[in-house]
Amino acid sequence: MQIQHTSRHEVHATEAVKQHIEDKLQRCLGVFPRLENVHVILDHEARLHVAEIVVQAAGHIRLSATEKSENLYDAIDRAIEHMERQMRRERDKLTDHRR
Repeated sequence: MQIQHTSRHEVHATEAVKQHIEDKLQRCLGVFPRLENVHVILDHEARLHVAEIVVQAAGHIRLSATEKSENLYDAIDRAIEHMERQMRRERDKLTDHRR
């Protein structure tokens, strides 16, 4: 799994932020092990931090989640939780379809 980080509008992703993202995303591998690429976009708009996560998985699966918060870590955590729910739903669709 490759993780790409992009920062926009003067948001600087420190090593601590990058490590936090990678630690949280490792948990997602247990939910959906077919991840190929994860792109994390950090942005700042109108006093809110925006965390956007775009996941590409095997089988042409593309999922995205965007969350806004006043705290950067909170926005990241909520976006990852949203992404986990989407991955579980997609995994369940795939397993139910194969039965």
